[in-house]
Amino acid sequence: MRCDIDLGLTGDRPALLDLTELLATRLLVQGNSGSGKSHLLRRLLEESAGHVQQAVIDPEGDFASLSDRYGHVVVEADGDEASLQRIAARVRVHRVSVVLSLENLDADGQMRAAAAFLGGLFDADRDHWYPMLVAVDEAQLFAPAAAGEVSDEARRLSLGAMTNLMCRGRKRGLAGIIATQRLAKLAKNVAAEASNFLMGRTFLDIDMARAADLLGLERRQAETFRDLPRGHFVALGPALSRRPMTIAVGPTQTVSRSSSPVLVPLPDPTEDVRALILAADPAAEALPPPRPRPRPTPTPDVLVQLANYRPPTPAEEPEEEPMDPAERETILAEILASVLADADAAACTPATLYQDFTVRCRIRRVRGEAMGLPEFKRRLAVARAEAGGTVADGSTWERAQSVAAGLPDDLAGLFLVVARAAIEGAPCPTDTALAEAYGTSSGGRARRMLAYLEERGAIVTRRDLRGAPIIAVPDLGVETGPGEPQPAAGGLRRRA
Repeated sequence: MRCDIDLGLTGDRPALLDLTELLATRLLVQGNSGSGKSHLLRRLLEESAGHVQQAVIDPEGDFASLSDRYGHVVVEADGDEASLQRIAARVRVHRVSVVLSLENLDADGQMRAAAAFLGGLFDADRDHWYPMLVAVDEAQLFAPAAAGEVSDEARRLSLGAMTNLMCRGRKRGLAGIIATQRLAKLAKNVAAEASNFLMGRTFLDIDMARAADLLGLERRQAETFRDLPRGHFVALGPALSRRPMTIAVGPTQTVSRSSSPVLVPLPDPTEDVRALILAADPAAEALPPPRPRPRPTPTPDVLVQLANYRPPTPAEEPEEEPMDPAERETILAEILASVLADADAAACTPATLYQDFTVRCRIRRVRGEAMGLPEFKRRLAVARAEAGGTVADGSTWERAQSVAAGLPDDLAGLFLVVARAAIEGAPCPTDTALAEAYGTSSGGRARRMLAYLEERGAIVTRRDLRGAPIIAVPDLGVETGPGEPQPAAGGLRRRA
């Protein structure tokens, strides 16, 4: 059922607003200070007071006069947030129109109080989701586009409550009507949910451009907002008009407590004005004279203070007795053996094992840096190659370690495993053993590293008549025994 309310005139015809459509599509009012926004809100609230429940978020206390004529209950936000939520819940239950006055609070308190009250309206039980107009004056205070001087928590609470009102309030019967001085200061996700617009006088280019975009006007038509008289607005929306039209807001039955300033005649200077202003206060003369304040000691220049600053000398700590080198070496060997004994050590990179090694050194109270990463890699390669016992030919093994010292750190361990097998005449290591020596689980990657060693001349790979691999170490004059035979390329078997 359509319900029209009269906002004023558009030309010679009444400017009507479909209240039923407004409940489903919401309204945004924009205009600079003095353009007549509050007067427009008051006209809208007065005309619809007998048709729908109303709630007004009033930061300046201007709408408290609605209570005298239309029965709105004025709620002073002087309690805690929980009490405001309970009041909002009762408002929805009893369908009472209210004005939430926030004039006695600072900006941070206003945001918290508005968030609590709107949250109470929003969280009402489903049985009490009756239609309600929720008008928010100076909406840029409660849904700012950027952080200001208020706390982040208050801004987050208030912005969340305003977003709920405009984005999700329709299903709960809440129709948001927000008024702002500047669109650029209002959060975009809040302004974007309105489908009806009343744009008043504005002067800044950015605000005129946004207003023109919302109304679907061309940029050259945006400058018309500068010429709008006070109390005139350009209207567009399903509840107002399908095309932009200019309306002149009609008179109201109530007035604001803070009206616009008017000129008042100055009083006649019949008395001695100077004596009235500069006369001494008798109560102040009876008080004892204040004590003179001591002169502050001149503070030296900050740069001079910084130049003369000397850090306090730290207390000398008693030096710890140095650990015996032989004992230290024994402990490091034990720690390295424990690292390699871990079940997952074979598949870990040297860098990962080095972190485990340093932690175990701290546990064993090894003072200072145990060893650097390069030394750890060399010792790790030797330890992996010597796993299972000491090499019988010690002199040849020492020469193998000298050759490994000239190779990259990540290839030294792979070379030593091959060299030990060659020194002992053992079969060529399998792909799995070579992968563990390189610190990987990929046999293919280990074979690629063998090819790299062969390119450097450190090893030579050949196959016997059965296709079994044999690796020779030219610098040592030794070679491994045949390994596991492998099929020829292409999967063809060799003929006997």
